[in-house]
Amino acid sequence: MMKAKKLVWQIFPANVITLIVAIVIVSWYGATTLEEFYLQDTESDLEARARLLSYNVSAYIEADNEQGLRDYCVTAGRESGTRITVVGRGGEVLADSNETPEVMNNHRSREEIKMALNGSVGSSRRFSRTLDESHIYVAVPITIGKGEGPLFVLRTSVSVASLEKTLARIKTRIFFGSLIVLLVAGLVTLLISRNVSRPLERMKRSAEQFARGDFSERMLPEAKKTASLEIIALAASMDRMAALLDEKIQAIVTHRNQLETVFSSMVEAVIAIDSEERIISINKSAARLFNVERSAATGKVVQQVVRNVKLQQKIANTLLTKQPVEEEITFSEKDGERFLQTHVVTLSDGFGEYVGVLVVMNDVTRLRRLENIRRDFVANVSHELRTPITSIQGYVETLLDGALDSREDSEKFLEIVLRQSSRLNTIIDDLLCLSRIEEEARQGKIVSEKTAVLSVINSAIQSSQLKADRAGIQLECHCAQDIVLQMNGALIEQALVNLIVNAIAYSKAGGTVTISCEVIDSTEGEVVRMSVTDAGCGIQKEHLPRLFERFYRIDRARSRAVGGTGLGLAIVKHIAHSHGGTVEVESVVGVGSTFSLIINMTSGV
Repeated sequence: MMKAKKLVWQIFPANVITLIVAIVIVSWYGATTLEEFYLQDTESDLEARARLLSYNVSAYIEADNEQGLRDYCVTAGRESGTRITVVGRGGEVLADSNETPEVMNNHRSREEIKMALNGSVGSSRRFSRTLDESHIYVAVPITIGKGEGPLFVLRTSVSVASLEKTLARIKTRIFFGSLIVLLVAGLVTLLISRNVSRPLERMKRSAEQFARGDFSERMLPEAKKTASLEIIALAASMDRMAALLDEKIQAIVTHRNQLETVFSSMVEAVIAIDSEERIISINKSAARLFNVERSAATGKVVQQVVRNVKLQQKIANTLLTKQPVEEEITFSEKDGERFLQTHVVTLSDGFGEYVGVLVVMNDVTRLRRLENIRRDFVANVSHELRTPITSIQGYVETLLDGALDSREDSEKFLEIVLRQSSRLNTIIDDLLCLSRIEEEARQGKIVSEKTAVLSVINSAIQSSQLKADRAGIQLECHCAQDIVLQMNGALIEQALVNLIVNAIAYSKAGGTVTISCEVIDSTEGEVVRMSVTDAGCGIQKEHLPRLFERFYRIDRARSRAVGGTGLGLAIVKHIAHSHGGTVEVESVVGVGSTFSLIINMTSGV
């Protein structure tokens, strides 16, 4: 393929070639015309000379003075610089200014002689072998008296050598003049070509900037300086196009950024897949779900990113059948199972053409866990309430069946009924307390004030002291007096009482329960940690994550034996959350456990 040339090297050579052809044609025509003019002028001059000489020649011929004729021709030829020849009707040479007639050939066959013998002026140009040079010949007829037709021919001729030299000098001047004209015209043409191409080159550079997305430069101001009207009009059109493109692209970019922001901010995991099962786009949620980088995932086959076989099958099925699919898919992860409500639908472009599928995955793991917690809660509440109610019902039926007749049995059974009623009442009170804390926290109705933590701890110890004494447990407090916290003192006291009572219940007689408070630094600033530590049996590690759930028990029989409702730690957790805090538990089997409330110093309720 021929390499494309710059515009200047397309215009300039064509113009130069045109100039060369034009100058050559003009020079050739001028030189030829000039030569023809000189030759015709010479012929006219020779004819005039011949007619002028014909009078004297006629006189010599009429006088039959052959020698006088020859002498006259020699003299006249020498003085006029003209060769003079007199030829008879038969073509014989009668006199010649340069040669002896006797040695000259018959001239009847000469072109100019033929024409003169026919009564007209004859002329010709040819090389003379006699004189060894080119000549111009002009012959005129001479009629003596009243004779019919020419009797003689007078021929004049001159050498064209001098004329050729003159014409050669003129042609040389024409050549050098044409060369100078060509050079000047070539330079002018080059300048004009550059003047035409330069604005186009600038426009090309501007167009390249447009192609790169930079529409800041404008062509028209520069084009107005040197360009033609057509190029100025083109520059104006290009500028309008650039402005329009810039506006459209900015609108597209803004729209794309808005879509990208929405796409990236979606809680749902979204993946767009083309018809060849390659990922077109993936949002942040999906990238986190599949533990990949968005940029690295784009363009990959979906099986390289999505490792779930069931989801792969759903995608392939929708690509094949073009039918939407909705199903809950379970993902197995290190920290447990994750449940995703998955929608796989067809994906179309702006023209309605099918281009692939769109996968939208909504994480419903928390909902499933809440459902499980709700089911467990309902089951646990039912179980916890059924136990005392069943016990009460059984003993009442026993009394009705005749046990009332025995005072001792009646008192025993009624004490059991009372104890179970108290347990039932405690469970209901704890449920109502838990519900009240959740509702007040949700509505922001929990009242708080700056309170010394030590005073709250002392109140909690006093409330728990009787149970500690009965169990043979010693309570110790380690808390600085200057620790002040924005809190609801009654709720924090209740939480501490629950933890202390729980620690007493699971500690051995003669043991110690330590209540401590300290201010520590964390990533969220200074926090207050209130801890209750026992030296009990400890808790296995697998139970720790669920320890603060409602009615969660490690040992149900022992829990009932110590009188627990299964709601104490749940109440502690919700009190901490209502203060913007958290709860923690650390435990070593056979050593003991530490339960902590952690509340930010700057947080309020």
